[in-house]
Amino acid sequence: MKTALTIAGSDPSGGAGIQADLKTFHAHGVFGMSVITAVTVQNTTKVYGVQEIDPVMVQDQIIYLFDDIQIDAVKIGMVSSIKLIETIAETLGKINLPPVVLDPVMISKSGYSLLKKDARNSLVERLFPLADVVTPNIYEAEALTGTKIESTDEMKHAAARILKLGAKKVVVKGGHLGGKPATDILYDGILFKELTNKRIETKNTHGTGCTFSSAIAANLAKGIDFFKAVSDAKTYITGAIEHSLEIGHGHGPVDHFFNFHEKA
Repeated sequence: MKTALTIAGSDPSGGAGIQADLKTFHAHGVFGMSVITAVTVQNTTKVYGVQEIDPVMVQDQIIYLFDDIQIDAVKIGMVSSIKLIETIAETLGKINLPPVVLDPVMISKSGYSLLKKDARNSLVERLFPLADVVTPNIYEAEALTGTKIESTDEMKHAAARILKLGAKKVVVKGGHLGGKPATDILYDGILFKELTNKRIETKNTHGTGCTFSSAIAANLAKGIDFFKAVSDAKTYITGAIEHSLEIGHGHGPVDHFFNFHEKA
């Protein structure tokens, strides 16, 4: 069985973070492992607080997992401080890495900052060069490039600029752009590809970014090439959103196991 490791924060409500990552890995037939970077206080309505894990604990978990287990892909999610970013970069930099998917998590749906402002440059300088794929949403792409994005052409320009920051491939997610179809821009340094799926009208989108990036990582772990890995992940997250769950009083989670539920 192929394996994947998520390095990210914990969401006690189960819709995002490592909980979403592990569910996504399992849904793709990939054995999931996790290194928790932070414990959050949150539910479906908002994030109330964050407590980071000791960087030494994060470092040692990564080291001893790779020492023992063949890991076929790594997904990096919420890493909120310079110290954590540097620790992860230094640790992964000593390892013969499998494909790495970096989801540059910056802010929650409720507006809570999940990446400290002074850590943004560190994220780019230290983790982008380790990433095979970076998956910013519109707001994150705007923050990374310092430009407003209001069209697919501007998404392409942003993808090209983000690639120059050190990543090998970029997926700019267009879910926040508006419009009937939801269009993502894929760029591998040579070719651009527009990936369009129907937009699902629902408020229950908690954890969509985590889930999408984890689905890409799971597909890469199975040896699927970049464009198909992202295309398949897009189909999966669209189905998960379409079958999203009415749980809690805020933004409910997507259904990571909708395929299994349909069969059941």
